[in-house]
This record gives sequence, structure tokens and C-alpha cells, in this order.
Amino acid sequence: MTVFTTSRIPVDSQDEQFFKALGARIASARKAQHLTQQQLADQLGVAQQTLAHYEGGRRCFPASTLPKLAEKLGLTVDELLGHEVKPKGKPGPTPKLQKQIERINQLPKIKQQVLMEMLEAVIGH
Repeated sequence: MTVFTTSRIPVDSQDEQFFKALGARIASARKAQHLTQQQLADQLGVAQQTLAHYEGGRRCFPASTLPKLAEKLGLTVDELLGHEVKPKGKPGPTPKLQKQIERINQLPKIKQQVLMEMLEAVIGH
């Protein structure tokens, strides 16, 4: 069983890789916000050297601090943890519709125009 502390990285190599990657994302996001380690450390209420250890992956970042850190860096917790965040908004066309659109794009322009006129008549534009 791995014991998590803020004093050192757990022995498990997968955890070690995770905390190093997390530290790199923190450093990258901090730099993108034009913040020094000292400025971000002050905002988080930790010592600059502690933040340096987090960024270097030499210390485990406390989970309870992740929401505050993400907010300070203009990220979501998911982004901070390295999860791919899908853009919100309208979903794209269904796969069947997408295939039909691709087939229509292969047609000669005159046939595309006829199809567009038919669609507009049916849809009511």
C-alpha cells in the first residue's frame, strides 16, 4: 500500500510519473499566466520552495488544494490533472449524417446545388 504524504513522492513508479507530469502542467500553466513561483505560492499560502518541489514532482500535491490551484491558473481540475476536456457546445453531426455530407461533397457542383434546393424546400428556408 502506498502512503501519500506531502513530504515525498510515493515509491510506486506510476504515482511518481503522475506527480512529475502534474508538476510540469502546474509550471507550464503558471508561466502561461506570467506568474512567478513566489507569486503563485503566495496565492496558495505555501512557501516558494514547496511550490518548486510540487512543480519538480518531488512532493505530492495535496488533493484538497487542486480546486484553488486550478482556479488561480485559469484551468479546470480535469485539465490540471491531464484529462482531455472536450469542448462544450452543440454536438457535431451524427456519424450517418456525417457520411452523407461527405458523399454529397463528392458530387459534382450542379448536383450539390440541386440537393441544396431540395433540402431548403423540405426544411422551409
